[in-house]
Amino acid sequence: MESKSHIKVCVGLSGGVDSSVAALLLKRQGYDVFAMFMQNWHDADATLHGDCEWEEDRFIAEMVARKIGIPFYFVDLSREYRQRVVDYMFDEYARGRTPNPDVLCNREIKFDAFLKIAEKYGADYVATGHYCRKEPLLDASGNPALSPEGGPVFRLLEGADPNKDQSYFLCQLTPDQLSKALFPIGGMTKPQVRALAKEADLPSADKKDSQGICFVGKVDLPTFLKQKLRSAEGDVVEVYDAYYAENAQYRFLAETLRSLALPGTEPCLIAPYAPEVKYLTSDGEPLGESPYDPVRLAALTDEQWLRLSEPVPYDIRFETETYRSGKKHVRKTRFKENPSGKIIGTHEGAQFYTIGQRKGLNIGGHKESLFVIATDIDRNIIYVGEGHGHKGLSRSCLRVAPDEIRWLRKDLEMVPGEIRRYRVRIRYRQPLQGATLARRDNGLFILFDRAQRGITPGQFAVWYDGDELIGSGTI
Repeated sequence: MESKSHIKVCVGLSGGVDSSVAALLLKRQGYDVFAMFMQNWHDADATLHGDCEWEEDRFIAEMVARKIGIPFYFVDLSREYRQRVVDYMFDEYARGRTPNPDVLCNREIKFDAFLKIAEKYGADYVATGHYCRKEPLLDASGNPALSPEGGPVFRLLEGADPNKDQSYFLCQLTPDQLSKALFPIGGMTKPQVRALAKEADLPSADKKDSQGICFVGKVDLPTFLKQKLRSAEGDVVEVYDAYYAENAQYRFLAETLRSLALPGTEPCLIAPYAPEVKYLTSDGEPLGESPYDPVRLAALTDEQWLRLSEPVPYDIRFETETYRSGKKHVRKTRFKENPSGKIIGTHEGAQFYTIGQRKGLNIGGHKESLFVIATDIDRNIIYVGEGHGHKGLSRSCLRVAPDEIRWLRKDLEMVPGEIRRYRVRIRYRQPLQGATLARRDNGLFILFDRAQRGITPGQFAVWYDGDELIGSGTI
C-alpha cells in the first residue's frame, strides 16, 4: 500500500460519531492527520440560547483525538459564523425568504474560513463526516480529466447510505473547495459507522446526532428570529378554491402547462402528497421522459418563462358592513362574506412563517390541516389553504437568477437557449424529482414533471445527473 504519510489532512472534529470515524479511517489509511474543533456559537450569546453545548462537544472531540492519536487544535470562528451565516439568516427571513443555514455553513465556514486556517497549519485537505462521495472525473482513456486551468476535475456523488445522503448540503461548494475536501465515510452506512466507532471504543460511539441549526442546535425558530425581528400582529387569510377560478396568473399557468404538454398527456398541477421519505438516492428511479413537448418549450420567450415561474399573487380585499345584534339591537361591524377567502385569525409577524408550514398557526375548526401558501411581508399578511391538495401549495416551475446559478461541474455549464433533463430536489430529504432545465438570458428555469409542494424563495434547488451533483441555485 502506497504511503500517504506525506499528505496532511485536517479533520473538522465536531465531537459527533461521523467526524470521529472519518478521522479514524484517515489515520488507519496512513495520512498525516490532525483534528481541529470549531467553536461557531457561544451559548452565552444574548441573541439566542440553544441546546448545543459546545464545551461538551469540544471535550468529546478532544478525547476522540487522544484515542486515535492525532494532534488536536481549537479555533473560534464565531465572529465569521455570525456575520456570514446568522446575520444572513435574519436578513433573508426579514425579506420573507427561507434560507438554509447548513448549506451556508458549508460554503462560508467549513470549506472557506475553516479551510483557510487549516491550510495555515499545513493541511493539504480538509475532511468532514458528510455522507457523500468524491471521485475524479475520467476522460475517454480512463485518465483523470483536467480543467482549463490544468487541475483535475472532481465529481460530488450521493452518499452510499440511501437514508443519509448529505450531498444537498454541499451544493454551493466551488470546484476548488471540492478539490480540497475529503469525505471518508461517504461509502459507508450509518450503522457501519456506529459499529466501527464501537469497535474502536471511540468516546463518541453512542453520541446522538446533532439536530437543528448548524452549530447552534435545536431551537424554536420563531423564538430565534424574534431576537432581532420585530413582532407585529397581522391577519391570517384562508384562501378558498374559488379564488383560483378568477385569478389571471393561475389561469395562465394552467392553460400554458396544458398547451406545453405532449399530446394525450395531462400535466400534474397538484403536487402528490408523500407522507414519508424512505430512500433519498436516485438508485432505481429512472429519469424518464418529460410530459412536456421539447419543441414547444424551446419556443417559449424569456418573458413567458419568467411568468411561468412566478407564483400566484394574493390580494383578497374584505369589505365591512354594519348590523344590529341582540335584543337591544347594538350596532356592530363585520366583514362581508367573500367567496375568495376569509380572515380566520391573527399571527405575530409574517416573517416568522414559511411556505408549506402547518405548525404554529394555532387555528382550529378545519377538517384538514392548514398550510401557509404565501406571505406578504409589506402588508404583514399570511395566506393559508386547507388540505394537502390545496392549489396554493403547488407550483410547477421556479427560477434561479443568473447571478445565483452555481455549477460544481463547470464543464457542464448550460448556455442560454439550452434545455436539459436532470433530477432536482428543492429541500433536504426530498426524493429527486424529474425536471426540465431551460437556460435563458434572464435565468435558469426548472420545470418539474409534476408540481412540487412548498417551493420557497431563499431555499436551494439542486440538480443531479444520476447520483452526481451537477449544480445548484437559490430559488
